[in-house]
Order: sequence, then C-alpha cells, then structure tokens
Amino acid sequence: MAERNEKFNKNRGEKREDNTPHRLIAINRVTKVVKGGRRMRFTALVVVGDEKGSVGIGTGKAAEVPEAIKKAVEAAKRDVKPVAVVGTTIPHRAEGVYGRGRVLLMPAEEGTGVIAGGPVRAVLEMAGIKDIRTKSIGTTTPINCVRATINGLRQLRTAEEIMEVRNIGKADDEKIVL
Repeated sequence: MAERNEKFNKNRGEKREDNTPHRLIAINRVTKVVKGGRRMRFTALVVVGDEKGSVGIGTGKAAEVPEAIKKAVEAAKRDVKPVAVVGTTIPHRAEGVYGRGRVLLMPAEEGTGVIAGGPVRAVLEMAGIKDIRTKSIGTTTPINCVRATINGLRQLRTAEEIMEVRNIGKADDEKIVL
C-alpha cells in the first residue's frame, strides 16, 4: 500500500528544483471593491534562509493562496543577504525599526534558545541564530515586525568587520568597543 501511495504522490503538485527552506509567516485575504462586487485576493509573507547566516523576506499577491506563496518565496530568494553571526548568537545588541514597529535584538549565552515571539522567531530561526533574546515594541503587525527584525539583523557587524573599517590591525589583547 505504501508503494502505491508513493507512486501516485511522487508527481503530484509542483516540482521544486531547489529545496530552499522557507517558512510562511502570514496569509491575508484582501478585497478590492469593483463595479461588479468585491474581488478577493490573497497576500503571503514568507521568510527564506539557509539556517547558516543568510536570510531574506518576500511578499506575494495572487488570486489563489498557493500562487501567492510561490511569488513570495521567489521574492524572498532575491532578497537573501548575509547576517553577522558569532557562534550561535549575534555579535552585539541592535535595534531594528520599520514603521511604528521596533525590535530589540540582544545576544544571549549558549543554551538560552530563541526568546522571541511569532514572526520574529521565524526570521531568527531561518537565519540560523540559536541563542538570542528579543523584545518587540510598538505595532505587532507581522510585516512590520519581520521588516524591523531584518533591519536590525542587517545592522550587525562582527569585531573583525569593524576593525577592518577602522583600519585597526588584528588586536589580541585589546578590547574593541562596538
């Protein structure tokens, strides 16, 4: 019986060329009032990441949910950028802002886990960050929280990157102030 199910389900649905890990954060039904009534469409918010320090977000809109998700994944793949990760956490404290939403990102010791809510957690897990504390302030709209998180992650710099920008040689005993 299992062989039969595998045989029939093998070619079902879309073929995915690459298995890029992605996570669906939100689906919204939006309407447009036209002469003949209301036109329903769907928007999807997706985060894509390799869980090794790269993450991107995308939105898609279509008449059907699967098509909206597909468009969002494609947009997110085009948006993937690297994030500074030191071990399992972030190198320093950062604050991301988007609209009225603010997300504070604070490094945490190994073993702490991801202390974040909803959309912020999805972004951090897809980026491959294992130990972090966060605080969402202001609006809790998923798109604003996600974009604020991405803005905060893109502010992060490792000590080596900062030393390179400041033209400082490799310092063994010196403490770098971030």
